[in-house]
Amino acid sequence: FQVKSENRKTIWNTEEVPEGSEFDDTWDPREQPEYEILFKQCVGTEDVFFGMSGKDPSTACCEDIVIKIKLPETKYSDITLDIQDKVLDLRTSKKKLLLHLPYPVNSKEGRARFLSEEEILEVTLRVSRKFDFINFA
Repeated sequence: FQVKSENRKTIWNTEEVPEGSEFDDTWDPREQPEYEILFKQCVGTEDVFFGMSGKDPSTACCEDIVIKIKLPETKYSDITLDIQDKVLDLRTSKKKLLLHLPYPVNSKEGRARFLSEEEILEVTLRVSRKFDFINFA
C-alpha cells in the first residue's frame, strides 16, 4: 500500500475526507429535528398517459428535493440555514440538523419558506445532474 501524496507526513488524502465533514460537531448538545425528504419531478400529460419521455417514478428522474423540517416553538428569525452542494446545515437555538443530501444540488437556486402555523421549514433545492437520456431538460 503506497500513499500518493505530496507530503509523506499526512495521514490521509483530501479525497478520502467526505464532503461536509467539517460541519460535524459531535459535542453539540442540541437535538436533531424531525425531517422528511421528498422528491419532485415535472411531468406532463405525455408522461402520465403515454410514457413518452421515458421518465419513471424513481428519484433518478426527479428535478427537485424538498426537505420538510419540523421546528416547534421556533420563529423564522431564529433559523440559520446554510446550503452547500451536498450538505444542508440548519441551526436554531434548540435544534441542529446536518443533513448529507442524497444528490448534489445547485446551492444558488434553492428556496425556503417557513410555514408558521404548522411550524415547518420547507426547503426546495434543484438537483444538479448531468444530462442523460432521461434528464435532458
